Amino acid sequence: MNQITLRTRRGIGAVLRGERRDWRRHLLFAGPAIIASVAYMDPGNYATNIQAGAGYGYQLLWVVLLANLIAMLFQALSARLGIVTGKNLAEISRDNLPRWLVWIMWAVSEVAAMATDLAEFLGGAIGLALLFDLPLIVGMAITAVVTYAILIFERHGFRPMELIIGALVLLIGLCYLAEVLIAPIDWKSAGIGLLQPALPDSLALTIAVGIIGATVMPHAIYLHSGLTKDRADIGTDDDRRKLLKFSNVEVVLALAVAGLVNMAMVMMAASAFHQGYADVAEIETAYYMLTPLLGAAAAAIFLTSLIASGISSSVVGTMAGQMIMQGFLHIHVPIWLRRLVTMVPAFVVVAMGVNATQALVMSQVVLSIALPVPMIALLVFSGRRDIMGGFAIGPVLRCLAALGAGTVLLLNFVLLADVFGVPIPFLAG
Repeated sequence: MNQITLRTRRGIGAVLRGERRDWRRHLLFAGPAIIASVAYMDPGNYATNIQAGAGYGYQLLWVVLLANLIAMLFQALSARLGIVTGKNLAEISRDNLPRWLVWIMWAVSEVAAMATDLAEFLGGAIGLALLFDLPLIVGMAITAVVTYAILIFERHGFRPMELIIGALVLLIGLCYLAEVLIAPIDWKSAGIGLLQPALPDSLALTIAVGIIGATVMPHAIYLHSGLTKDRADIGTDDDRRKLLKFSNVEVVLALAVAGLVNMAMVMMAASAFHQGYADVAEIETAYYMLTPLLGAAAAAIFLTSLIASGISSSVVGTMAGQMIMQGFLHIHVPIWLRRLVTMVPAFVVVAMGVNATQALVMSQVVLSIALPVPMIALLVFSGRRDIMGGFAIGPVLRCLAALGAGTVLLLNFVLLADVFGVPIPFLAG
């Protein structure tokens, strides 16, 4: 454990003991939610948000807002679980559920981890390939090397990784702030799209489910519970209450930034492509068209944010995958092996010649279908007094969480009905 991590732990301890009261104390608790927020700005979001904005203008912004609110709630509950119990969600599932169910949950979670890596690797690779005119497979290899190099810092404790990921998140945020300033946004239409729910047709439904899958991420729910549990020595329930207070503030701020970035993606695509180029659905096409439509700066900024997103989310995805395997199976594998296992499907997809952006969108649909597993588990465990004690969530939070999980389940059910040709009355098209 290096000096930066040790200083952070000591600083958190000083805050919990009441020895530090300056405004900078909040920075000591910043980290877990920032790392988790990367999952909400990964390349899968780029694919679904471009399709949403280009095809439907500002009409699906409400889906981004809904997904972000659900994400805030479940990431806060995940952090709460880790702080109170000292275990991550996968470990608690292993300790409290039948073995057959644990194996099913692990299998579903591994499929979700592989779908996540598919999106992350393809996104980073697409950005590098376009920027340096490289074959896609070479871009993926570079992404693999860079992410592994960053993952090595994890052996030095939690703080260096938090700072690296935080810097990449800041870069993504600044890129999309610039994009919003460059693009001529129709703010009135954006406001209507944000507050007035609409699903014009079945394709909009597929994209909406993809947005949910790209925003509320299964691996982020598992990961957050593990990131919060070892950052401080917790001696009393009063310490836990203080940690929960700081954690909730961090979750709201970090996820709000992620939500604004996603909204900016949709608005940029709506502004640039919806009028006259509504069929733009691929990241490569979006990049090439941004130069004549919004200028070379907008296109370069878009690629920069995509590369930062691919690298940071690939790192976070590997961390989550390792935690999922350790938690469910009590097996710890070397980080290089974990990195290799989860990225193989991405290389296979590219080698088969599958359209990269379409693979990104479908990976997000897979994630959305896998999402109810950790959501329901977290909802159940958060309300159990034998696990959470006096920190078990009350009726209001339980109802809100159940409503969020129910929304995701309903969207998934409607999507499956549409796939199998079952008529959906409330869709216009």
